[in-house]
Amino acid sequence: MTKRLVLAADDEHYRRLGLIREIRPFEDGLRTDPAQAGHYEWWYLDAHLDDGARLVVTFLTKDITRPVAGAAPTVMVDLTLPDGTAVGRRVEFAADELATSTLGCDVAIGPNRFSGDLHHYTVHAALDDLVVDVELGGLTEPWRPETGHILYGADEAEFFAWLPAVPYGNVTATYRVGDLTVETRGTGYHDHNWGNVALPRVVNNWYWGRGAVGPYTFITAEIVAERAYGYQPVTVFMLARDGKVIADDGSRVSFARSGIHVDTEVGKPVADVHSFTHRDGDDAFTVTYTRSETLVRARMAESLHGWQRLAARAVGFDGAYLRFGGTVQVRHEQAGQVVEELEGPAMWELMYFGKHRHEAG
Repeated sequence: MTKRLVLAADDEHYRRLGLIREIRPFEDGLRTDPAQAGHYEWWYLDAHLDDGARLVVTFLTKDITRPVAGAAPTVMVDLTLPDGTAVGRRVEFAADELATSTLGCDVAIGPNRFSGDLHHYTVHAALDDLVVDVELGGLTEPWRPETGHILYGADEAEFFAWLPAVPYGNVTATYRVGDLTVETRGTGYHDHNWGNVALPRVVNNWYWGRGAVGPYTFITAEIVAERAYGYQPVTVFMLARDGKVIADDGSRVSFARSGIHVDTEVGKPVADVHSFTHRDGDDAFTVTYTRSETLVRARMAESLHGWQRLAARAVGFDGAYLRFGGTVQVRHEQAGQVVEELEGPAMWELMYFGKHRHEAG
């Protein structure tokens, strides 16, 4: 029997989750108990910098693939330099080096800090010889898909939640790698995720992307559930113009892929092109991503050590993460006629927690 999942969207869901349609600062604060097994949480920022560099910073309360009891706070920084050189650091800290607030985003992990108020954020991360300082100011209003919660099971007790607090904003950044120090500007994004069920149990894979072209900013995701949930997809789409959301009804969106091939390094199928089309009457907006390079390839089991890596191999866990760079096109049609078409650079990801459905049988 296929298990049930739902994107929480009705009035009872809002009431039960203590939410209203308007997003409030506490939603970007600590939402789970890091001491509890199964609970996990992370705060994420990415930036396209004017010097050509790309930056991703993530603060986690614990490993999302192994949300065991007790906090295991971790800071990850991935920096792709203008010449394509990738610099990545991941450092896990002691549980007592995690300090958070439930009132808003204020996360400290050791000497590292991620804080903000839904509109302006400051991030500092110093991992060995890689140091980054970022200020992000929102240009697009905070948003979430309905309540932001995907609920799993007949009793809806298990969940995965998502809040894009800054879908798009201006960035001022300084990064230092060894003897190299660069001060630059750019654009960025921040979101916050949390849940109480291990993602490999409920999510098979997702495509996630965000970006901006001309007056438009957008967030897209195709979140495919695990086999027990019938590989049901949850499609997420947000399109804003001049900072205001103009289309975000996932039920009106179709998802398509082409140029599918197996990435030989991680053994997972990758689409060279994927797109989301939102239709409402005569209006149709299509966001299309076209891959030109793969920036990051990672097998999740390789981040484990000792008995944990052996256990992952024993059960056949072969999760993988890929981050891509390329172009994105936003096309607006009215009554079948193209009235606007814009293109620009973008960065997006493909995450596999489980075996591809054809591998799983």
